[in-house]
Amino acid sequence: MRFSIHAVVFTCLATHLVIAQASQTPATRDDILKLLSVMNTQEQVRQTMEQVMAQSQAMARRELKRRHPELTEEQLTNMDKESAEIARNYPVDQIIEDMIPVYQRHLTKTDVDAMIAFYSSPTGQKILKDMPSIMAEGMEAVYPRLQKNMDDILERMDEKASQQEKTQPKKN
Repeated sequence: MRFSIHAVVFTCLATHLVIAQASQTPATRDDILKLLSVMNTQEQVRQTMEQVMAQSQAMARRELKRRHPELTEEQLTNMDKESAEIARNYPVDQIIEDMIPVYQRHLTKTDVDAMIAFYSSPTGQKILKDMPSIMAEGMEAVYPRLQKNMDDILERMDEKASQQEKTQPKKN
């Protein structure tokens, strides 16, 4: 009886150690690439960039017109073209390569396998499909608050600069 209790305890401990060790196994480069593939990361980044750039472009255009009413439609169109060029030439492949070690530092093989299972599911695929729109709409929703905060910060900075100009001795 004593032997069987020790055997059960030993088996439980050994099993626990094997499971704990497996859950701490680092994710390999291939694991991360599989995850990024299941998440359709390249297309997600491209779609998000296009949507963000389009919304940013519209918001920047409005703000530029407000701050610089002298800008012509041609100048604004040229700025729009530059923004579109930035989005087109966004180095998605290079960015993904740069991110692989970051994912590996933070995610174990167990984490990645669980994420692959989730993102392979219908719910995971829905999240991936809707995420660019969610992000773009979210940016549009928070833009007025961000703009107000930025305006407040710029106003305070202008006031401080004016005060400093008044207190500094004038150079001849």
